[in-house]
Amino acid sequence: MTRIKRLILFVLTPVLVVLAAFGLYQRDPAPLDEATFAALYTDPAPAPDGPRKLFHLGHSLIGHDMPAMLMQLAPAGHDYNNQLGWGAPLRQHWDPEEPINGFDAENNHARYRDAHEAVGSGDYDALVLTEMVELEAAIDYFSAARMLFNWADKAQGQGTPVYFYETWHELDDPKGWRARLDSDLPKNWEGRIMRPALAMMDTPEPIYLIPGGQVMAAVADRLEAEGPVGPVSSYRDLFSDEIHFNDYGAYLMALTHYAVLYQQDPTGLPHRLRRFDGTPADDPGPELAAFFQRIVWEVVTSMPRTGVPS
Repeated sequence: MTRIKRLILFVLTPVLVVLAAFGLYQRDPAPLDEATFAALYTDPAPAPDGPRKLFHLGHSLIGHDMPAMLMQLAPAGHDYNNQLGWGAPLRQHWDPEEPINGFDAENNHARYRDAHEAVGSGDYDALVLTEMVELEAAIDYFSAARMLFNWADKAQGQGTPVYFYETWHELDDPKGWRARLDSDLPKNWEGRIMRPALAMMDTPEPIYLIPGGQVMAAVADRLEAEGPVGPVSSYRDLFSDEIHFNDYGAYLMALTHYAVLYQQDPTGLPHRLRRFDGTPADDPGPELAAFFQRIVWEVVTSMPRTGVPS
């Protein structure tokens, strides 16, 4: 156990003991069992019959350019608002007493809307949210499962479907970036966040998965097996630093959101797009765009949790 984890446990343990004594703290229920979890996704999600209005909630692995690119790929009339922070856990967005890191910088634009107001309004066709990384810290110290339940309960109470965006960790993660994409989805994203959150519901409703990490993994594997495609020779060429995507990565994630949210094959979608600020994004070119589009559709149609028909 790291020094920081020991310190957090030293501080939190007596607090939780006191809260439990007064009935103010309760342990979360056991995760939804795997069979019941799988049964929630036997049938696909209802397909949209036109453009969607989305609310994005999270941090810089959503960012500003990716939703703007998604809007350019989606049917005319697609719209969105968001609330973001710097590496913000869902708890910072939920609890008004907790400051959201980078709030002023990230939300100083016309598409910002207060998250509680937005999700409670019923104005949106889908809530798309993600948890902070390091993911295990979010689970252990920021009540990730409880926060996913809180936001899902609020959205579903307005008839708004919920989509949980799976991301990734830093490229230099000591456990291995690629290895964690395989292990973290069943262990953490599903096993320690989605399934416990669903178990908190009186009648569980599906929380659908946008498998960003799994798409990244598939692209990495295909590049390693087949060699460079267009301007990209490695998954590292999708990133601007050790965790944030560049324009190519933003385009890949916009395709992934499009395929899940619209249940449509992204093949043939445009690849000359603009960033959030209106400047031209780096063009992946037709070969890389087609490569991305093919992989995205293969991944999202192979995973029942996405709600996309196989």
